[in-house]
Amino acid sequence: MLISKRKRYLSGSDWVLNTLDYMMKAVTSSGNVCQIVLTLKSPLQEQHLRTALNRFVRQFPVLQGKVARDFKLTPYWKIPASMERDVRLNVSPIPDNSSPEFLFSELVRHANSPFPDGDEYIDFHLFTSGESRTLAMRFDHRLFDARGAESFLNLFQKSLDDGSLSGDISFSSSAELTEWKSKFLSGRTVNRAVIALSKFVPRSLPVPPLSGNGFSSRLLTFDKEETAAIFENAYREAGYLMESPFFLASITLAMHELCTSRPNPDGSCYLMPVTVDLRPGKEPLQELFFNHVSYLFYQVPVEQCVDMKGVVALLKQQMYDQVKSGFPKALAAASLLTRIVPLSILGKMLYVPMKGKMATFAFSHLGKSAYQSNEFMGSQVENIFHMPRVPVPPGIGFFSTLYDGRLNLIISWLDGIISDEEAATLEAGIRSNFGMPA
Repeated sequence: MLISKRKRYLSGSDWVLNTLDYMMKAVTSSGNVCQIVLTLKSPLQEQHLRTALNRFVRQFPVLQGKVARDFKLTPYWKIPASMERDVRLNVSPIPDNSSPEFLFSELVRHANSPFPDGDEYIDFHLFTSGESRTLAMRFDHRLFDARGAESFLNLFQKSLDDGSLSGDISFSSSAELTEWKSKFLSGRTVNRAVIALSKFVPRSLPVPPLSGNGFSSRLLTFDKEETAAIFENAYREAGYLMESPFFLASITLAMHELCTSRPNPDGSCYLMPVTVDLRPGKEPLQELFFNHVSYLFYQVPVEQCVDMKGVVALLKQQMYDQVKSGFPKALAAASLLTRIVPLSILGKMLYVPMKGKMATFAFSHLGKSAYQSNEFMGSQVENIFHMPRVPVPPGIGFFSTLYDGRLNLIISWLDGIISDEEAATLEAGIRSNFGMPA
């Protein structure tokens, strides 16, 4: 086990995320990037925000690291001794009479912009309009997963509240070049699952010609009363604390309606990768950074997309089977074997099992937000939501979060993969399946 302030070995999940970043840059000009958006009820003082952010970020030189390989060929994150530049904070005034749609379009534009510097992995953008403020923290998925990014913001606010913070991190990591038998056994478990999934051709939306395409987004946000009603519906249909299968079933049925409305839809099933958080919770500061996720894979035959109860029952059974078999941990262990493969080759290998159709859509339910305060630098937080870009393929994904009793669901898609009218139809279908007025 290596304990170091300057070096952190990458996990198999990290290397897969680096591969997806490489692939997305090749086809969309920008990488595997997401942004967290905080809508605030009162102004922030720009210079105070800039000073506080730089004071905080300066304690984490890991934010300006880069990928390297050691003599064992194991990829690792090379961490500088100190921060070499300030964190970027851009400020954009929004006209007071602007519509919410205009502000959202500006957030989409920012989410699609590549980082100016190749070794830049985080920045901030403050949108000002009258007495309200909207702050976006954009981050590179090579350095943060969604929960880690929220926890990073939460730590920033906590450091302002109580003044206690030490960013002096010694990362514990391993090259993981032992216990090969265990890794190959994990690979066997994963291989069996992939073979089973490959028996059916996934239905997917055709990817348009790629030439620097951006992503579009649509936000479904629900107030506290609506959220409570949605969760009541979820527990009635799927069981207590089973909102994730209910959300996934609702989205799958809405996607089924969209796909069948098109002429000659392909594929015999819907295939969805869903993230699973594997954080052990032992080193909270270390677990802010890098990726601590694995995946469950769900498959719904087209002919079974008949009613909510049937789809929910199928998804729950698949979840139980995969958890019982230890699939998420096996996938994380088996992915360690991929790290010796260069990104360009691994990217091509990911296309092989499903003949390029990696999924119908991506889904992630983050659950309760890791941002625990109802304020940000003295301003009340009205809402928090995520705006991710989605790997291509599938080029479309759905991401739900819960902040202060409010559910947010974002639809993100590669420009051209669906139309604005189809996105509106998707939203209406999801709202209806949630038990809400369309």
